[in-house]
Amino acid sequence: MIDNSKLGYRKHVLGEFEFDNGQVLQDVEVEYTTRGTPKYDEDGNINNAIIYCHRFNGNCLSIGDLNQLIGPQSPLSEYNFFFISITSLGHPESCSPSTTKLKFDFPKYTIKDRVNFKRQFLAEVFNMDKVLGILGVGIGGYEAYTWACEYPDELEFLMVGFSSFKTNGYRYLTSKALDNLIVSSDGYLDENYSAQLSQIMFSINALIYSQYFSKKAFQNFTQEELDLLMDSFVDEGSIVDIYDFKYRNDATLDYNIEDKLSNIKAKTSITCSSDDHYFTPEFDVYPLKDKI
Repeated sequence: MIDNSKLGYRKHVLGEFEFDNGQVLQDVEVEYTTRGTPKYDEDGNINNAIIYCHRFNGNCLSIGDLNQLIGPQSPLSEYNFFFISITSLGHPESCSPSTTKLKFDFPKYTIKDRVNFKRQFLAEVFNMDKVLGILGVGIGGYEAYTWACEYPDELEFLMVGFSSFKTNGYRYLTSKALDNLIVSSDGYLDENYSAQLSQIMFSINALIYSQYFSKKAFQNFTQEELDLLMDSFVDEGSIVDIYDFKYRNDATLDYNIEDKLSNIKAKTSITCSSDDHYFTPEFDVYPLKDKI
């Protein structure tokens, strides 16, 4: 049986990982955690696995944010299902530009690469080529949609929250502005990580903070509260490596699977809020009714 501690994370090393562009990395670390108990079919395959794909700034431990969804009173209770949460490609807890020391020489990756990274991990560690379901939030929703479009026979249901099937309009302009902040810096191509790059990350996180709460929540805060919350958010985000951030942002800039949505076979549930700044029912949920 598989060790299934609820606390902490574990590591696995892929002997090699090939990117969609043909580049290969050796000895690729994968961080993961699990919750619940695996169940097996008559052939010994796990048949109750649900994969969680985390947000832009998350990691495998972000599954803790889903306590209400997978708690004991929920239909998706971890008592009935086996949740596997994997820190995505490009994040320092797994394999990223900063942890490999490759910085701007790290292979350019796509959302599909992030999916294949998890698929290879599941095959090696759990001997799985199919899962029961996939949950995705934010950029994790990008992964979930991509998984369901590219490999429609590998999952039975799909649940996506606060995400979309493409980067366009306001999201594209925001991501492009963040990219311009980085590439315009004289220090980006330097060998040493300069104080200027750290300062840019402060500015980047201040911009990201502007989308962190709902419109209504922002209106209910006083200016003093907004300042305190922003300072805390920016301080926490300032430790993010600028190369890790840029590669992650680049993957979202190129993301568009609209023409593949009709491939989805899984039962699909989409959640969004009309009060959200970044993902809206009008542009990111309602159009799916005629596309999936």
